[in-house]
Amino acid sequence: MGAQHEYKILGPLEILRDGHPVTIGATRLRVLLAVLLNDAGAVVPVDTLVDRVWGGNPPGGARNTLQNYVLRLRRALGPDLIRTHRRGYVIDIEPSALDAHRFTVLVRQGGQALEAGDPERAAVLVREGLALWRGDPLSDLPGELFADVVPALVEQRTHAYELRIDADLRRGRPAEVLPELRALTGAHPLRERFWAQRMLALYQCGRQGEALACYREVAALLADELGVDPGDELREMHRRILTAAPDLAAAPLRTRTAGNLPAETTTFIGRESQLARTHRLLELSRLVTLTGVGGVGKTRLALRAARQAAPRFGDGVWVADLATLSEPALLDRAVADALGLRDQSARPAADTVADHLRDRQLLLVLDNCEHLVQDAATLSLRLLRAAPGLRILATSRERFGVPGEYVLLVPGLTLPGRYGPGPRGAAPSEALRLLADRAAASSHAHADGTHPDSAHADGAPADPAYADSGPAAELCRRLDGIPLAIELAAVRLASLTIEQVLERLEDRFRLLTAPRAGTPHRYQHTLRGVIDWSHSLCTPGERLLWKRLSVFTGGCDLEAAEAVCAGDGTGAPGTNAPSTDANGIDADGNDREYIAREDVLDLLTGLVHKSIVLVENTGGTARYRLLETIRQYGMRHLEEDPGAATALRLRHSDHYHRMTVRAATEWCGPAEVAWLLRLRAEVPNIRAALEFCRDHPGRAAVGVEIAVHLTRTRFWFFGCTPGEGRHWLETLVGAQGDLPDELNVLATAMKAWIALCQGDRPAARRFAEDCRAAAADSLTVAALYIEGAYDFLVHGSPGCVERLARARDGFRAAGHPGDAHMATMLWAMAAAFLSTRETAWLACRAYVTEAEAYGAEWAHSWAIWCTGLTEVLHGDPAAALVPLRDALGRQHAIDDSWGPVWTVETIAWAIGALGHHRRAARLLGAADRLRGITGVALTGLQPFHAVHTRTEDQARERLGAEVYAEEWNRGAATEQGVALALTLIDEVSSHGVTNE
Repeated sequence: MGAQHEYKILGPLEILRDGHPVTIGATRLRVLLAVLLNDAGAVVPVDTLVDRVWGGNPPGGARNTLQNYVLRLRRALGPDLIRTHRRGYVIDIEPSALDAHRFTVLVRQGGQALEAGDPERAAVLVREGLALWRGDPLSDLPGELFADVVPALVEQRTHAYELRIDADLRRGRPAEVLPELRALTGAHPLRERFWAQRMLALYQCGRQGEALACYREVAALLADELGVDPGDELREMHRRILTAAPDLAAAPLRTRTAGNLPAETTTFIGRESQLARTHRLLELSRLVTLTGVGGVGKTRLALRAARQAAPRFGDGVWVADLATLSEPALLDRAVADALGLRDQSARPAADTVADHLRDRQLLLVLDNCEHLVQDAATLSLRLLRAAPGLRILATSRERFGVPGEYVLLVPGLTLPGRYGPGPRGAAPSEALRLLADRAAASSHAHADGTHPDSAHADGAPADPAYADSGPAAELCRRLDGIPLAIELAAVRLASLTIEQVLERLEDRFRLLTAPRAGTPHRYQHTLRGVIDWSHSLCTPGERLLWKRLSVFTGGCDLEAAEAVCAGDGTGAPGTNAPSTDANGIDADGNDREYIAREDVLDLLTGLVHKSIVLVENTGGTARYRLLETIRQYGMRHLEEDPGAATALRLRHSDHYHRMTVRAATEWCGPAEVAWLLRLRAEVPNIRAALEFCRDHPGRAAVGVEIAVHLTRTRFWFFGCTPGEGRHWLETLVGAQGDLPDELNVLATAMKAWIALCQGDRPAARRFAEDCRAAAADSLTVAALYIEGAYDFLVHGSPGCVERLARARDGFRAAGHPGDAHMATMLWAMAAAFLSTRETAWLACRAYVTEAEAYGAEWAHSWAIWCTGLTEVLHGDPAAALVPLRDALGRQHAIDDSWGPVWTVETIAWAIGALGHHRRAARLLGAADRLRGITGVALTGLQPFHAVHTRTEDQARERLGAEVYAEEWNRGAATEQGVALALTLIDEVSSHGVTNE
């Protein structure tokens, strides 16, 4: 699932991601975000944004700077949040994610409830809306920039107070609101409505004289301040109080029914985002179903949400726990019992429940409905139709599927980062908080918050930050943030260290077991017991697909699921297809372990509805994923038949082999970026396929081909992981005997290419020599390409230009357009660095023309970069800034991690050539940081290193060593190298050449 964001403007600007604050420090960035949020969903023109952000006094290049600000917001909040429109920008958020929108909706619903004669509900709704306010709106931003926005929001809040007090008065609570009304008339002395409400409250409290005195006070105030008499509402209230109008009498107090919510016995950790979402859904729908995998905490979330919502329901919150109910025919009776009904008549229990609920304002929680989902859905629909004041909150591993139902998938708890729980002082993840809390509760050794093995060598107590340890973070991640699994692991910490628990986690279904006496066997408190129950609720076909899906690591798309899981699990899908139904059952009732390809989608949908499979949208494509705990459960079933497991892994690696072949074939074309993004999503599966090919006899060649094709698509570079590509090529080549000659040459050439790009000269020389030897007497095109690349990047030899041009022609003749284009790219680069101006521009134009003709976005971004490079070395450095900015923007837009490494460096060269040495030094530092992420040694890339050194030397000479180091360190410290480069380009463009 994607992250859940919340945006708050009713107070200081605040952004939360999954309940944790998102820091946006720069004031102008915060102003821009606030302006967009105030008009969320609508296009805000660029001129309006410029005026807001700079208060009518914009700097030169304000529009470009605004683009940079938008880029920085996208990096902080997500790439798809702010959409560019031809007239300006629009922020796309769920309306309910903005506190101002929720406030408006709640107040409107409160007003509707009051008009409908339900002051109890009106008071709760408006009070909930007012609770969203944290102070004056946007109080941390310059008030003059929001002179029209802030007063409008404050007026809405004042109106909400009036509405809520009206509701409280009609509820019969005049004494409760009098102190508040006294303060409100003091704060808003000319607002007549508050005075009228104060007079009414005094009268209803039996204080008629004070009510009349109140009228005289406001009349005098209006006369002194404004020279006017009281308005119609005040005069009418005064007249009715004088005549003791019968309808002014206080309404009788309504007693509240408590319900049967169970008391909480343990602390409730986190879930702020899901709680807020549940409350919002209960406003939108009368039936909300919380779904999710077993043990994820649906019941605890539902009960906590119900407890918080209880004041809104005059007839209470009632819980029906259906976990132990095995007979669907008794469902109606179980709900009646939960409501405390004791009807002994012969009429159906459903009729009794419907009659009881008909005129009540009540929240009914139906807990653990998955084994009775159809009957629970039928009963819920009947009760909702009979009782308009009823809301139902259900928990189930499968949605009800009835009209009007809103479904909320409950995820695992938020997890610590991949490389640890986070920096000191940062709020720990929900999973870590739960682990620390339950560990402290289960073991005396943890009662002081310390790890039992974390004492210092001298016996002094360790820091009370036991849950901030790396092993604790890893444990939470490997348990997928599932609360039940974490709680069971915490129990084991009474006798094991976290490291020991981690060592035994592969057998998690045995380790994480804590059966409890008296608990029904089907729902005992063990991780396996919970998942066993989910397994038993699946059809035979769903169980078979679950088992086969476990071969995927990190999820899969529908195409992969059909290719790997359909059929009998051994041959190609559809071969030797028996006559079976959708669940793989033949005419004799036997389970044939067969899935028809056309049934995979329906079975997947069933597993999604049962909360076994998670579905995620990545770039417009649905991906299906098993949580690791669920996947391991399926894998245990799969490995019960080792032969079937091996056959499925063969199909898995074959599928990803075919995928990489297609990617390489379609490389350097319109689908280029789509392939790069698709392959990025499949990295875990590709790694699993490569590992299997490395270890399984006879599969090394398939693994080598996968790694080679990924290198041909430049996938390792796009993801900034060339070292991983080299690792697999080195590991697989020669792993299980000799490879076919042509494949061996190609694989060795790819190793040499990656080493060259990394600047690893010794390895590049060794691989280039191996490639030449493998090619034997006939120098292949791949070997020729590597020799040209080696001469270019290592020796800086002008003769490489001719070799690369020949390699380009050779690839074209062989029908490899993608490889030919990469040779074109390197030919153009080499010509720019090493040839004459005429040759450089000839090669550059050929490169750009070719990229445009192919319609390849990634290749085109590099062609534009090459144009900027050629301008820097053979033309006008100022003119180079335009294509370099364009290239960097394109690279960032497609999430290319490799391109910006070199574009930021080249921008530094251009800016240095224009005399902006401070900025050049800063960019050199930023480029060094980017290179460090990739592991590239610039000293191994002779032409690049030569220009880099020239730029650095000039900057040092102009600035002095101390200033240069200061600026370089500033650049190296920034995590936003792309944003820095774009900003400095804008600054330089407005200054031109300088002698800085």
